[in-house]
Amino acid sequence: MTATVIDGKAFAAKVRTQVAEHVTRLKSDHGITPGLAVVLVGEDPASQVYVRSKGKMTNEVGMNSYEHKLDVDTSEEALLKVIDDLNNDPAVHGILVQLPLPDHMDSDLVINAIDPAKDVDGFHISNVGLLGTGQKSMVPCTPLGCLMMLRDHHGSISGMNAVVVGRSNIVGKPMAQLLLGDSATVTIAHSRTKDLPDVVRQADIVVAAVGRPEMVQGDWIKPGATVIDVGINRIDAGLKDDGTPKTRLVGDAHFESCAAVAGAITPVPGGVGPMTIACLLANTVTACCRANGLSEPDGLTA
Repeated sequence: MTATVIDGKAFAAKVRTQVAEHVTRLKSDHGITPGLAVVLVGEDPASQVYVRSKGKMTNEVGMNSYEHKLDVDTSEEALLKVIDDLNNDPAVHGILVQLPLPDHMDSDLVINAIDPAKDVDGFHISNVGLLGTGQKSMVPCTPLGCLMMLRDHHGSISGMNAVVVGRSNIVGKPMAQLLLGDSATVTIAHSRTKDLPDVVRQADIVVAAVGRPEMVQGDWIKPGATVIDVGINRIDAGLKDDGTPKTRLVGDAHFESCAAVAGAITPVPGGVGPMTIACLLANTVTACCRANGLSEPDGLTA
């Protein structure tokens, strides 16, 4: 069996098109332009690239983008003041503080200073609690993207057995809650789960989010199962022609062996990754609609 490769780039482009269409309607029908504010502290190269990409895509879908770049030695108090100002700015509907923060800052304190209604990352403790109890919340972007792809591929996942390999607050736990919300039967497994391969073999849906390169092997996969690979790991790939080290990106699932057994699989790169920013944009539109008492966009929420 050769798995269908779920094209995350193409699906993310479709989501961004839906977002842009909704933004156009908000502008024309209500005179409202959704706004996303991104706060970056320090000069981490990967974070800088990510923030630039977010700003570019925010503008491309017709939303307003606000970037706040702070020095690495900015005090926690100063950062909290920026967040408070954004909380009170009616032009800003979504706020994202780029992680990781410098060591002298308390990430939990900072995240929980964001207005939960503007917390488009879905990390605020209030949103975590609302999601966990099945109430309307802002949903973390990566799990939301995974859910969208599963719904698109399967139509309905009701009654399917799902195994989430990973228990992080950012992916594993919210992913399990979203799958439960769509009436899947969910098991959360992790690196210390006994007989982990046997647990995974029971799954119709496997979400690999454990943070270990190529950990999930093809002989762990039930024939025909869907594998959603959230992992992004850079591993050694030998030497370049000039003798310098070469690396490549791999997921938490071994792609070749899993694809030989699975019914569908997301690649790395080009699978879940592109969906994260697309869902950030979708969450910003959702937050804007909620703030203005308008109907939420179809197909862009959990």
